[in-house]
Amino acid sequence: MTQIAFIGFGEAGGILARDLAARCRVVIWDKKLNGEAREAMLEKARAAGVHAASTLAQAVADATLIFSTVTASSALEVAQETAPLLQAQQTFLDLNSVAPDTKRRAAQSFTHARYIDVAVMAPVPPARLATPLLIGGRDGDALTAQLNALGLNARYGAQEIGRVSAIKMCRSVMIKGLEALTTECLSAARSYNVENEVLASLHASFPSLGWNGDLPDYLISRVAEHGARRAAEVREVVSMLNDAGLEGWMSRGTVETQQQLVDKMAQQQLRYADLAPFRWQTLVDKLS
Repeated sequence: MTQIAFIGFGEAGGILARDLAARCRVVIWDKKLNGEAREAMLEKARAAGVHAASTLAQAVADATLIFSTVTASSALEVAQETAPLLQAQQTFLDLNSVAPDTKRRAAQSFTHARYIDVAVMAPVPPARLATPLLIGGRDGDALTAQLNALGLNARYGAQEIGRVSAIKMCRSVMIKGLEALTTECLSAARSYNVENEVLASLHASFPSLGWNGDLPDYLISRVAEHGARRAAEVREVVSMLNDAGLEGWMSRGTVETQQQLVDKMAQQQLRYADLAPFRWQTLVDKLS
């Protein structure tokens, strides 16, 4: 039976691990298992039908495929820590949203096991295993077929490490930027009591996007729930832009806007779960 390991058992890792556990043995490791959240993580693992390892080394020891689904800020460190633990027959799949050069630096640590660059091209919920993945790295085409046989939605993108991540991170300039712009735009509109007129005007200009429906709630909810993680990802976007000779002023602003919202929520001890069902107006009012 194929054994899979997940390093990082947050939103993405938790969903993918749970779904893959129906097809193979899944072992997880998360640094929270060493902290105050240990019991909550163990309960989450039990509910998902996966096995929680005692150490990183134990988690990866017998795994054929090792998925890294951690935060952007710790992705390189995790890759470098894991590489010496792996053997030639094992494959490390780096699903983290980081700059192409960060992926290339991570790959340099893998002298025995195979390193694969994976770009997650959409939010893991709600598509779960059907979330589109772009695969990059040597023998990536063969691995793509293996992943699809497990129920994943993978497509081979490039042999060169970093190329598929460049696609993902360039996309993030727009997606995370749109979230930040919407947060800033509608926070201001709410303060002037003109949000209805602003949303009507946006809908008239871009009628296919859904400004008159759930889109504003969705975009701002992504910041409220995952702003710190998204800010870390966009810092990697800025790094990518700098590597390309660009200043990345817009993305720098996206970092600040994403981080600022969750910092304000933390200052008021306001949790995302407290806002269910989420309405962007409620959040803005509580923070004003």
